[in-house]
Amino acid sequence: MCQLLGMNCNTPTDVTFSFSGFAQRGGITDHHSDGWGIAFFEGQGVRHFVDHQSASTSPIADLIRRYPIQSQNVIAHIRKATQGEVSLENCHPFVRELWGRYWVFAHNGNLQDYAPRLHGNFKPVGQTDSERAFCWLMQELAKSHASLPSVAEMSMTLRELVPQIARFGTFNFLLSNGQALWAHASTHLHYVLRRHPFTQATLSDEDLSVNFADHTRASDRVAVVVTAPLTTDEAWVAFEPGRLHTFEGGDLRAV
Repeated sequence: MCQLLGMNCNTPTDVTFSFSGFAQRGGITDHHSDGWGIAFFEGQGVRHFVDHQSASTSPIADLIRRYPIQSQNVIAHIRKATQGEVSLENCHPFVRELWGRYWVFAHNGNLQDYAPRLHGNFKPVGQTDSERAFCWLMQELAKSHASLPSVAEMSMTLRELVPQIARFGTFNFLLSNGQALWAHASTHLHYVLRRHPFTQATLSDEDLSVNFADHTRASDRVAVVVTAPLTTDEAWVAFEPGRLHTFEGGDLRAV
């Protein structure tokens, strides 16, 4: 199945280190070579890049590795196709507008025989179960709230909606509107919280290390969510199956 990477911070932060290791899983250290994508918020805007080439060989991925990305919310995805052909429209993350804000979504898993009734403004462009699930979530969220809900209200609504999708199969996903990052695990997701005192970290997929203390301030807080731990020397925490976590301001929000 696919690989997910998410980052939530309390101040715009460079994602290049994490993305460099993550991209190696798109055909070099792992076999997820059916496309990739990344979306990162700048204010209320979103820079969105997708490619149906593998992340390890894509010229666009190489551009991202060299681009000085500074963002408070990032979602990236490396695809191993289970439903839908290898094509640009089937590459995650997907982006939609709701309540005057962009929403970004990426999914890892396989939803069997998932064909929800979509009767609102949200329709899939491609053929994936993932995009259908995203459209259904957006549709039901629009029904549940007349305007943008608070992060706490959004978390409560998602906890009601997500099981209705997860019963069809594996539903690991990341969702963000630029305010917070929501992450749900049916099977495999891990997170790490980086904060003062910052230490050195070494990528597990590439011979690259960074001392975060050289690039951060004492007040900085960073949460990273990924399918499998990206580094060999940080205290990654595995999600409990069925758990939805909310990350805001670079920290794990209390349930």
